[in-house]
Amino acid sequence: MNKRHIVRLIRTINRIEDWLLISMLAVMVVLAVAQIFYRNIAGGGIAWIDPLLRVLVLWVALSGAVIASRTDNHIRIDFFAKYISGKYYLYIKRIVHAYCMVICALIAWYAINFVQMDYHYGTEAFAGVPAWITELIIPIAFILMAFRYFLLFLSPPRSDKR
Repeated sequence: MNKRHIVRLIRTINRIEDWLLISMLAVMVVLAVAQIFYRNIAGGGIAWIDPLLRVLVLWVALSGAVIASRTDNHIRIDFFAKYISGKYYLYIKRIVHAYCMVICALIAWYAINFVQMDYHYGTEAFAGVPAWITELIIPIAFILMAFRYFLLFLSPPRSDKR
């Protein structure tokens, strides 16, 4: 597989991530408006919409975090950027990316154990939906973020002001 195919594959994955996030956000808006309509006009809401909206908030937040990690746009306090420049700044960025990768991998590991526990105990989230299905985004998102930080560790972007 040559570099052009890899770039095309990455762009396709990025577009899929973007559209999934947009779709989930649109579903959230539609469900929230429908729930407001049913409560105010029809006199009662649909029981499963509120817990589904809470799950979608989790999915949207973690999907957004994955997308932010795509280009190293996570929230950070960039103390070193102000005082260190050049190649030393790139070394520090690599250390930060390695740290982020390790933390994301640890969270993914514990999230996998958490999801397995809910699967084993048969915990229900809402309306007969198993909790482990609604929680799958946690290990998936942190695995993806760990992988992205691994790639950033190998080749940090040089688009900073440095």
